[in-house]
Amino acid sequence: MAEKQRTLKAPISFHGKGLHSGVEVKMTFVPAPDSHGYIFKRTDLPGQPLINALAENVVETSRGTVLEENGARVSTIEHVLASFVGMGIDNVLVELDGPEAPILDGSARQYAEAIHRTGAVDQATDRKYFILKEKVEYYDEEHGIHIIAYPDKIQSINVLIDYNSHVLGNQYASLEELRNFQDEIAPCRTFVFLHELEYLLKNNLIKGGDVDNAIVIVDRKMEQEELDRLADLFNKPHVSVQPEGILNNVELRFPNEPARHKLLDLIGDLALVGRWFKAKIIATRPGHQSNNEFARALRQVMKKTALQKQVPVYNPSVEPLIDINEVKRRLPHRYPFLMVDKVIHMDEKSVVGIKNVTTNEPFFTGHFPDEPVMPGVLQIEAAAQVGGILVLGTVPDPENYSTYFLKIDKVKFKRKVVPGDTLIVKMDLLEPIRRGIALMFAEVFVGNQLVMEGELMAQIVKTKSND
Repeated sequence: MAEKQRTLKAPISFHGKGLHSGVEVKMTFVPAPDSHGYIFKRTDLPGQPLINALAENVVETSRGTVLEENGARVSTIEHVLASFVGMGIDNVLVELDGPEAPILDGSARQYAEAIHRTGAVDQATDRKYFILKEKVEYYDEEHGIHIIAYPDKIQSINVLIDYNSHVLGNQYASLEELRNFQDEIAPCRTFVFLHELEYLLKNNLIKGGDVDNAIVIVDRKMEQEELDRLADLFNKPHVSVQPEGILNNVELRFPNEPARHKLLDLIGDLALVGRWFKAKIIATRPGHQSNNEFARALRQVMKKTALQKQVPVYNPSVEPLIDINEVKRRLPHRYPFLMVDKVIHMDEKSVVGIKNVTTNEPFFTGHFPDEPVMPGVLQIEAAAQVGGILVLGTVPDPENYSTYFLKIDKVKFKRKVVPGDTLIVKMDLLEPIRRGIALMFAEVFVGNQLVMEGELMAQIVKTKSND
C-alpha cells in the first residue's frame, strides 16, 4: 500500500535564542494540510510573509542555512527540517516571531522528542517520492568535498568528515533507516573549534552561542590563561580541556558525534529538495554550501524528469501566438542567424517555438555538401532564442536588453536534424529568474521524437539606453 502524507496531531511550541542573532524566539510547529510541505511564517513582520523551504530560496550558507522569500529571511533552519524528515512528517507550517530558529541544545533532540510525544496523523494524499534513475554527483576538488546519490529502494546516508585535526581526526557516520533518526542522529550537537570562537564573536555572529549548546574542540595547545580570557570574553565560567581535546563542560553523546551532526545537517539541507526521494547518499566533508548545491542539483533532475518527453502539440493550421514579424521585434537576431519562425505557446514558466529547417539554410553549404546536417550548436542557439523570448518578457523594455550565454550543460543529441525537419523547441524555467540569471531546460523535438536536450543558463543584460 502507498504511504500517506503525515502532519502533526497538534501544534508544538519552543522558546529559545537564535545561535547567531541571539534573539529570543518563539517558534510553533502547526499542523498543515495535504501537499503543503514545509513553510516558515514570520509572524513578527508586516503581512506575516511566508518562506517556502526550497533550495532555490537559500541565500546564505556560511554558518547555517538561511532562506529568503517575499522580502523575509529565516536562519539556521537545518535542525528543524531534519527533525521533520527524520520523524516522517510531510506538512508543517513553522511560525516564528524572530529571524532565526532557536538553537536549543545545538541538536535536533528536543524537536524530535516533542514530535514523538505529540504524535502524527495520516492524511488523505499519498506521499510522492522522487525516484532517482541515475547517479547525481557534486564535487568540489579545492575543498575535497564529494557528495553522490545512487538510485536505491530506500533512503540511506553515509558521511565522512576530515578536518586535518589530530584531535577530531577522520570520522564516519551512517543512517540506514530513517526510523533510527531519533535515537542515532537527532541528539548530536553542533561543534566548533575553539580558535574560531573569538573570530565569530568579533564578526557579530554566535550571539546566542553557548558552551552548553555546542561541542567545543581544542585542536592546538592552549594555555589555561588563554582559555580563561576567552571564557571572560563570552561571560562564561572558566573551563579546561579534557585529554581528548574537548572542553570539560560537556560529555560526548557518541564517540563520532561530530560526524553524526554533519549527517543531521545534511538531512535538513536535503529537505529543501521539496520531495521525499529514495537514494543512497555518500558524502565526504559536506557543509551547508555543498549540501545546498547538491539539493539544487537534485531539484533540477526532479524537474527535468517531470518535464521530459511531454511533447508539445504542433498544429500548423493554428494561428501562432507570436508570428515572425513579432519575433523580429522581440529578438535582435537577423538573417542568417534568426532561428525562430514563430511561437505557439508561452506562459510564465515555459515557451514553445518552431524552427522550419530548409535546404536553403546557408550552413548546409559546408555542413556537409553531400550530407546536410544541422549543426548541434545551432540547435542550441535555436533553443536559446526561443528561451530568450520568454526571459526578455520579464523586463519592461525588452528592446533594450539581450540575453548572453553563461553556461551550457548536460546537452545530449539524440538524432540528426536534416532539411525538411520542423523543430519544436520547448524551453522550461528550472528555477525563478534571479538577478537577471535564467536557467532553463531545453528540449527539441522533430515530430514526437526528442532530438536534443540540455540545460542553458543566460544573463539578461541591458544593451541600449532609454534616452
